[in-house]
Amino acid sequence: KLLCGCRALVARALLENPQLIDWRLVFKALYGLVALICGNGYIVGINQIYDIGIDKVNKPYLPIAAGDLSVQSAWLLVVAFAVVGFSIVVSNFGPFITSLYCLGLFLGTIYSVPPFRLKRYPVAAFLIIATVRGFLLNFGVYYATRAALGLTFQWSSPVAFITCFVTVFALVIAITKDLPDVEGDRKFQISTLATKLGVRNIAFLGSGLLLANYVVAIVVPFLIPQAFRSFVMVPFHAALAVALIFQTWVLEQAKYSKDAISQYYRFIWNLFYAEYIFFPLI
Repeated sequence: KLLCGCRALVARALLENPQLIDWRLVFKALYGLVALICGNGYIVGINQIYDIGIDKVNKPYLPIAAGDLSVQSAWLLVVAFAVVGFSIVVSNFGPFITSLYCLGLFLGTIYSVPPFRLKRYPVAAFLIIATVRGFLLNFGVYYATRAALGLTFQWSSPVAFITCFVTVFALVIAITKDLPDVEGDRKFQISTLATKLGVRNIAFLGSGLLLANYVVAIVVPFLIPQAFRSFVMVPFHAALAVALIFQTWVLEQAKYSKDAISQYYRFIWNLFYAEYIFFPLI
């Protein structure tokens, strides 16, 4: 997930400034990637530590829930991820990126850790996921890449587009991520939109938001033709929109079985990856 987004944003920054490409920057890019992996490891790890009971029902294959990794070892890994990631960022990317990185770690912490545990509150959980996976990742990576090239930060239309697009997409992921976990969430009295409104309603809400996202993506190149390649943007997003409609129909026909829900959620992630893969071409 991280690699896909980072690759796309770095590629975009380089394509916009090919004359500034210096292969010595590869090492700095690798440092940045390791820092992002560490940050993600910290956020995911601390969430799994505090979700052991729920994961034993919803995701028994996860290492802590399955007993393959002890809680003590998990804590050591989580702390190591945070320390290594922070050390890399503070020594290589300056105070602004360091502050963004710390903000991401902080949001990941209050999402999972009591007494905050904001994942219990749907709106707060959605906002945190959308902020971290949407805005912070895209803005931060693009900012850091331009800084490494010796450039001041400046929004480009494609980067502004992908940041807004993926932020909405991250919101959809936040909304739909609980669909496969309804059973465990109900057992442990975790309040999610899926447990409150039902799987069908949330699936339609997620698909509807994504379709609106795709409609905007199809319209944008006609509004700003000098910034986008309409011959890529229009057919690409139209095809993904059609595929989304079909997958939602498949879910409906399967009567929202557990396997169909999992397949639908995986498909949402595949759409997410596809957007980043094609992003440098738009």
